[in-house]
Amino acid sequence: MSSAQPGAASGRRGRRRPLAAFAAFGVFWGAWGALVPAIQASASASDAELGLALLMVGLGALFSMRVTGALVDRHGAAVLPIAMLLFGVAGFLPALAPSPIALGAALLVVGVTSGAVDVAANAAGVDEEIASGRPLMNLAHACFSGSVVAASLATGALRAAGAGPRTVLGVVLAVIAAIALGPLRRGRAPHVRAPAARSGWSWPPPVLLGLGALCALAFVVENAWQTWSAVQLETTLGAAAGVSAAAPALFAGAAMTGRLCGNLVARRLARHVVLALGALLAALGSAIGALAPSPALALCGVGLAGLGTSVCAPTLISMAGAWAGPAARAAAVSIVTTVAYVGFLVGPPAVGLVAAATALPTALLAVALLAVALAGLAPLTGRLAAGAAAAEGEGEGARPQA
Repeated sequence: MSSAQPGAASGRRGRRRPLAAFAAFGVFWGAWGALVPAIQASASASDAELGLALLMVGLGALFSMRVTGALVDRHGAAVLPIAMLLFGVAGFLPALAPSPIALGAALLVVGVTSGAVDVAANAAGVDEEIASGRPLMNLAHACFSGSVVAASLATGALRAAGAGPRTVLGVVLAVIAAIALGPLRRGRAPHVRAPAARSGWSWPPPVLLGLGALCALAFVVENAWQTWSAVQLETTLGAAAGVSAAAPALFAGAAMTGRLCGNLVARRLARHVVLALGALLAALGSAIGALAPSPALALCGVGLAGLGTSVCAPTLISMAGAWAGPAARAAAVSIVTTVAYVGFLVGPPAVGLVAAATALPTALLAVALLAVALAGLAPLTGRLAAGAAAAEGEGEGARPQA
């Protein structure tokens, strides 16, 4: 009895580490979303200048993701707390930006550190999931969604009380630093480090590029509704501003619920089945949201889309880590997240371009078709799971490296 207790305690600490990382990550992005108008005003940025500055976040993240994967595989658990602490400091910089150019530079640094945290946190989650033999990734992403909602509401309350960006982001920095120096420093290290002799930059394996492409599809669906749901309700269906504003909040809340449920479902169903079911639900919700004749029915569609798409990206990232093996797990996660992030970035503009050429409901119906395609391709990923299990039985040395 007593001999099992240290292992159980270690397992709980191991699970708390990625959960805390995702929660800290969400604290910043929840606060950031509520602070954008105040940041724009303090930097004296026009809408166009703000749009260009925000683009720097994505560019910075794309730059750092693969580098971080290699660092995690080489140096292990030490990378996550360092990346998180740097992210917290970088997150304070936009509050100091006096001009649009300075804001763009600050957001570039935010993007670099955000991409690093994204990869390191996902790698920690996949590593713990495989080490413990219990699903974790959907729960970890649910922590992010819940933290975004909580931080957004808290930031709104602070702004209503007169707090400015420096005060709010100072509080955010303190919270992130406390998590980085606390639970993130205590956790399970990767089982195997990448061999020191490996060097150079190799082309990613086709398997990981394929998983990344599927994850990009999921992100297109997710960010399309997160960005355009309020516009669909207000401009297409004539909903009041208060009703349309509820759409993105409903989507985020549904995503959190879906990930909590997905973590339970993943204990009973194979990963590719979870992916297929989530994508089909996202397709159904997207079709309802696109074709609904009333705001109430459209909100039901938005909620269903949030429930369905929420489990897709965590499941695909988990598949990538299982396929790669512990020696290259973080590198595999970084490849998939980098490719997937392209979908996250291009999704909203693509919907806008299609909507300009046709109509917004048509563009959102195309999003539903992408979700159908993801569901149709999901069974192919089952072969990857079978291959990963076979490689696990034969030994890690025979498995391809990411």
